[in-house]
Amino acid sequence: MGNLDARVEGLAVRAARGHLTGAGWEELVELTALRGHVLGRVDDAERAASLAEAFVARAPGDPRARVARARSAALFHRFPAALADLDAAAALGLDGRSLDEERAAVLQAVGRYDEALALRRHALSKRPDFDALTALARWHAECGEPAEAERWFLAARCGCRGVSPFPLAELEFQCGQAWLAKGDPARARVWLEAAVRRLPPHVPARAGLAGADAAQGRTSAAIGVLRRLALDSDDPRYAAQLAAVLADGQAPSEARYWCALAADRYGRLMRRHPEAYADHAAEFWLTVGGDPGRALRPALHNLALRPTPRAHALVERARCRVGQHPRGPRSTPVVRRSTEGTR
Repeated sequence: MGNLDARVEGLAVRAARGHLTGAGWEELVELTALRGHVLGRVDDAERAASLAEAFVARAPGDPRARVARARSAALFHRFPAALADLDAAAALGLDGRSLDEERAAVLQAVGRYDEALALRRHALSKRPDFDALTALARWHAECGEPAEAERWFLAARCGCRGVSPFPLAELEFQCGQAWLAKGDPARARVWLEAAVRRLPPHVPARAGLAGADAAQGRTSAAIGVLRRLALDSDDPRYAAQLAAVLADGQAPSEARYWCALAADRYGRLMRRHPEAYADHAAEFWLTVGGDPGRALRPALHNLALRPTPRAHALVERARCRVGQHPRGPRSTPVVRRSTEGTR
């Protein structure tokens, strides 16, 4: 992490002095976003987005600038803008394989799973490397298939030839999250503990472990970890997670404090980035936030952006809590997919 900080700040100084090349700008945006993800810092994600805008302004004819901005747009769930930048990068001559990887990530995020899978398979057939294997694993995880995802994650981990801990820690975190989402905290723990051993400051992995602790009755351990994360991170999800564990553990006074803090942070983030935080804010108000009526609007906004089965389920939960019936027939979409040829 010290090396990452030093590299980010060194590149930022060179950028401020006008001494950074296109490759340097690309690296600066990527590493700033990476640091934000690992440390749970929304401000770093916002900084990366601003840097991507500056990169495009300085080098409008460089396709790497468009890809950097597309990634930032996708991070904040501005998916049409991301696809538009990828189209611009193609027009500027960027190779198809790089663009296919980026497009697949956006298509998967908005629930166009069949199209994303076709691109993932094509990438794997051309070059079965770490990135292609990990991408296919993430597809299975997103589709609620953690066992199949785990097979691909294992293949990716075995095939990794790099020396950086970041890609592997992220792989282990994502596999752990897939099992946690499936309701198997014991299986999730194996992967999440591996991620934290490899990269101890990884905030999402530590929060995942706290979730596994809470699910397995180790409430005190979960609270200890989440208190530190809620203090260190400006992302409200950790304060909300802590409030939920405290409320379940019969500590209502402290739970109210963290709940109020999360509500304030969600309110500010929804004003700046409504697309990115609609789903998290809706989940918060639907659960520990205790205001289902306030949850419905962001849930519907999220559904309009990304009509995934998870988004449909969130809207139905919100409607049921506020006493509304689903509009029209119950029709959570079926994910049509084929696994032929992916093994």
